[in-house]
Order: sequence, then structure tokens, then C-alpha cells
Amino acid sequence: MTLIINNEDVAKVLTIEDTMAALEDSYRNLALGEAVCRPRIDIRIPTSDPTRNYQFGSMEGGSTRGYFAVRMKSDIIYEQRDGAVVTQEKYCTRPGLFCGLIFLTSIENGEPLAFINDGVLQHMRVAGDGGIGVKYMARKDAKVVGMLGSGGMAREHMAAFMAVRNIEKLQVYSPTKANREAFGREMAAKYNIEVQVCERPEDIYKGADIVAALTDSAVPVLDGRLIEPGAHVLNIGGSGVPDAETIRRADVYLRFGDAPAPIGRPELALDDEYIAWEARPKTAKFGDGRWGKKAHGVMAPEKRITLAGIMSGATTGRTSAEQITWSERGNLQGAQFYAVAGRVYELAKAAGLGYEIPTEMFLQTIRN
Repeated sequence: MTLIINNEDVAKVLTIEDTMAALEDSYRNLALGEAVCRPRIDIRIPTSDPTRNYQFGSMEGGSTRGYFAVRMKSDIIYEQRDGAVVTQEKYCTRPGLFCGLIFLTSIENGEPLAFINDGVLQHMRVAGDGGIGVKYMARKDAKVVGMLGSGGMAREHMAAFMAVRNIEKLQVYSPTKANREAFGREMAAKYNIEVQVCERPEDIYKGADIVAALTDSAVPVLDGRLIEPGAHVLNIGGSGVPDAETIRRADVYLRFGDAPAPIGRPELALDDEYIAWEARPKTAKFGDGRWGKKAHGVMAPEKRITLAGIMSGATTGRTSAEQITWSERGNLQGAQFYAVAGRVYELAKAAGLGYEIPTEMFLQTIRN
């Protein structure tokens, strides 16, 4: 039987600890040549509304450990401005609804194992990366988090930070006062920590050992001038790119790794976060394809180290308490989804969760 696993089921079984363990194992296997993935690919097509465009995104990967997965997203993309704040918005069919699916298969017999809603798993895998970055790069005595953002990504990242460091205080800002105050109360109650809800974004940096920008902004929101010595930096949003001053001031840049080149085509190796094809390529697009902007790759090659290098002992992470460090995943999204989705499938089956559909519905007698 093939399982349909919804977000509620994922939330019941998947922990941040499970997520981080699955991700680390996947990255290790990728470095060993036991796993493979490709960069994310987007297809963008203008709609009849010039302020919006369609975007289909996919990423895929698998491992000799038994699973393969492709993650697919079908979105209408647009941008929204509120004063100086520009956010990336998206929907499927209508605002408030989204279409993101993970198709999980067996590498042993090709069997379709599950279709999984990607909402909860998506937040967990991004937060898992944040936790891995803190685990290997933040100071061991890091205890104060400075956070921009108070949504779902912020919640899951706090869980990841708590899993790897003894966090005692959160300093948080987001543009909507009610949202940041509600988030602050929630985190204080959940983790029994001190929370300072900030009235200005610049207030989150003072004394922060971990600085995390976790927003849906279409432009960079970090202010590298305010990051204090010894801090570790994470950035989600702003098209994945921190501000130039953060990049300049970072002493060590941990990029987990890069997707391998196709077999026999080394010239096609890419470190881009995504690559895209577009209909009407000269027409400006929104979202990740904002105004034709190229996806970033390795942003500070002279400072770069890899997770494989740290795991093998070939390189170290932070070498002093005063260094500013910064971590990001790289274009390994495909290696994330098979690993975390495979773990969700195992946990859901063990718990008797998910909606069963006969696998025969996805099979045919005509050779394809």
C-alpha cells in the first residue's frame, strides 16, 4: 500500500532531533558517494496578471540506504510591499492555500511508498540545517539568540537551537507587534527562557551569540554592522543572501556542500542554489526569479569550509571565541528530502498513520 501522509501526521511523529540526525546522515553519505542529488530546478511562466508569475520547483535525491524522493511545488508568486518591507508571497489556487508534495520511492524495487505534504517537513528540514550550523560553528557557551522573524521558521529554529545549545535568552523582532509579542510569550512558556520582545530590529543584536534572520523578505534584512564578535549567523529569506557587510565580516563560512556534477559532464557542476528556465525570459519575474537575478552560489570562497571537511577532521570550524561564523546548506535540497521523508514514512508506518491507497493504482502493464 502507498501512504498519503498529511502535515498533521508529520507533526505527530517528526522531531527536530530526528530531522537533524537524518540530515547529517544524508550529508555524510553524499560526501562518501553513497547518496546523490541535483540542484533545485524552477520553471517560471507569466500569468495573465503582470504582477504575478507561475513557478514550478522540483528537487530530488536518493541514497543506497533505500530511498529516493522528489519534492515538487506549484506556486503563484508575487511580492508585497509594506513601507520599506518587501515580502515574497505565494499561493496555490487562492491565497492561504499551498501545493507542495514529496513523492517517496524505494530504490530496491521502484515501489511508490508515499506522497507527503511538505509544509511541516519543509520547516523542519530548514530548521535542522540551522541547528547543524549552530552545532558545529557556534561557541559552546552560546546562550543568547537574536532573531528577526516570528513565524513558523522561527518556531522550528528555536527547537533546533535548544537541541544543541543551552539557550537562556531570546531577543526577537518582527514587523507586526502582535505577532512578535505572541511569539515571545510562546517561546518563554515553552522553553522557560527569558524573552525580550524588541521594538526595533537593531535591538536583537546586542549580546547575541546566535543571530538568525528567519523571514519571508524578498531582500536582505540582516545588518552586518551590528553583529558582535563571536556570533554565529544564519539567514533564511532575502533570496538566501545576507547583506554584504555580514559576508565581509564573517571570518569562517560553513557551506555544507554542493550537488555533484552529472556523470561524464564535469563542466556542468553548479553551486547555484537553483537554476531556472522561463517562458518570456525578458519579462521580469517575482520571487526567487526576482527581476532576472541569478541564484547565488558560493559567496565567500576564500572563507569557505564544508561539513564533510569538519566531519572527517580535515578542517575545523570556529578557531577562536571572537570569530564571526556563518553557515548555510548549499544546493543540497534534494539530499534533504529523501532522508527526512524516509524517516517520516518509517515513523508514520510504525504509528499506523497515513491514508492507504493501493499501490496498483500507480502501476501499469504498458512499458514506459
